[in-house]
Amino acid sequence: MLKELKQKVYEANMLLPAYQLVTFTWGNVSGIDREKGMFVIKPSGVPYEEMKPEDMVVIDLDGNKVEGKMNPSSDTPTHAELYRRFPTIGGVVHTHSRWATIWAQSGRDIPAYGTTHADYIYGNIPCCRDLTKEEVERAYELETGRVIATHFEEHGLNPMHVPCVLARHHGPFAWGKDAMEAVHNAVVLEEVAMMAWHTEALPKEQPRECLPDYVKEKHFMRKHGPNAYYGQKKT
Repeated sequence: MLKELKQKVYEANMLLPAYQLVTFTWGNVSGIDREKGMFVIKPSGVPYEEMKPEDMVVIDLDGNKVEGKMNPSSDTPTHAELYRRFPTIGGVVHTHSRWATIWAQSGRDIPAYGTTHADYIYGNIPCCRDLTKEEVERAYELETGRVIATHFEEHGLNPMHVPCVLARHHGPFAWGKDAMEAVHNAVVLEEVAMMAWHTEALPKEQPRECLPDYVKEKHFMRKHGPNAYYGQKKT
């Protein structure tokens, strides 16, 4: 079942250690087949060097395992909730990558300091609120997804324009049109998190200034807007 998607999700997962986004098994990637209403995700706690495409686990949008010999990632309920609440996304990544997790642990948004950030992310990268004690005890991973999705809804954020988030005191999530793009966005998130940290660490004679809105608008829209002109035209 979903053999092609399993292969793609496996390949996307294998990029996490390649891009140094994970330590040990601290991360997972999933990808969804919207027509079938099912997604494929990494098995829980399996070292990347031991993992095979056939080890990927198939899950329905209610979070039930449909196929797979292994237990799915413990973050599966978070992925399922993001797929339910963000119908335009096709892949989700969760890691504990170093620089993004530093920001998550600080409880701060990552400011948009420069055009590298603005090329991919429209505005600051948000850091959500902490889960309550009741939410953690009720359904920790599911409530994590709910807090993320609700934050985007309450703040009017487009998940395709802001393809990543920080779960406070936890770590980053990223997404995209498919699993590979989600990994791409996770790499971008880690890089701009590192850049922002060092921007703030530099000696300063005046307060840090975020990128002017008109430059942010230009850089994001030239790649993602209706009249985008970055890159090559697809034939």
